[in-house]
Amino acid sequence: MEIVAFGVQADERALLERAFEGRHQVRSLDVSINRDTAPIARGYEVVSSSVNADLSADVLQVLSAGGTKMIAQRSTGFNNVDLQAAADLGLTIGRVSSYSPYAVAEFAWGLALALNRRIVLAANRTRNFDFRLDGLMGRDLRGRTAGVIGTGKIGEAFTRIAHGFGMNLLGSDIAENPNCAALGMKYVDREQLFAQSDLITLHVPLLEATRHLVDAAALAAMKDDAILINSSRGGLVDTAALVEALKAGRLAGVGLDVYEEEAGFFFVDKSLDVINDDTLARLMTFPNVLVTSHQAYFTKEAVGQIIDATVRNVEDYLAHRTNENMLVTRGQLPAAER
Repeated sequence: MEIVAFGVQADERALLERAFEGRHQVRSLDVSINRDTAPIARGYEVVSSSVNADLSADVLQVLSAGGTKMIAQRSTGFNNVDLQAAADLGLTIGRVSSYSPYAVAEFAWGLALALNRRIVLAANRTRNFDFRLDGLMGRDLRGRTAGVIGTGKIGEAFTRIAHGFGMNLLGSDIAENPNCAALGMKYVDREQLFAQSDLITLHVPLLEATRHLVDAAALAAMKDDAILINSSRGGLVDTAALVEALKAGRLAGVGLDVYEEEAGFFFVDKSLDVINDDTLARLMTFPNVLVTSHQAYFTKEAVGQIIDATVRNVEDYLAHRTNENMLVTRGQLPAAER
């Protein structure tokens, strides 16, 4: 069988094709699935999609009409998938339920440290032989407070690093993680976390209940010199409200590896284009904002685990088996989704 894989990064391609070697051929494409590209999949029973794929009802209809029966998504989140439409069309949808939490947690810390110590600004200056220290003063993290929203595997990994720095730990989640509590984390409501934290990091999925959890009210509650990090999903932050807070001179730093309107921008070269997203363009103008292109997961270990899970999902589909990664199995939603 030949599988078509969309949104394949250059560094990912060899790993993906090698993983399927001896089983199936893979046609790797660098474009993501959307309304315009979905017809490319005509004739392919199995399609693999990337994190920013548009798998809304009309796109799924095009894929199904072209003969697709299984979609293996190479990511954890599935807010981009219309699961009910997939079930109605009799499709099988698989995802990657977990991969290296250290990849994301370590990258989130990379953003936090770069912002706190103005590393990007310093590197740009010294590249131009400007060795002044004006405006580069950071803060010791030891003794300050880290607020972790979402204390699952990634949040726990972030918390362990924060504990290593000697930080006070606040957490917010629907259930307490005993491993985080054992490190001294105190669980509080979000309002208290926003108000007391010097560093706030987001590690929750994007659901209706979490959309814009960082809104104007949350931003107003934060310390003026707080650092905000989002390496989870862009929709967790109301970006328009964030821009207004930044324009008012608030927040010491903001690190965004995700953006709520990132589809169509992230993973592609827009350097020669006119950027018509005024909010994204405005974000780029703030010296205390770092925006990266959804790369927190992008380590050899994490990508390898993602690909291994994708291979397993495809093989289980072909063998008429199910597993914990299946969001829809041949038109059947899990009981929790019905």
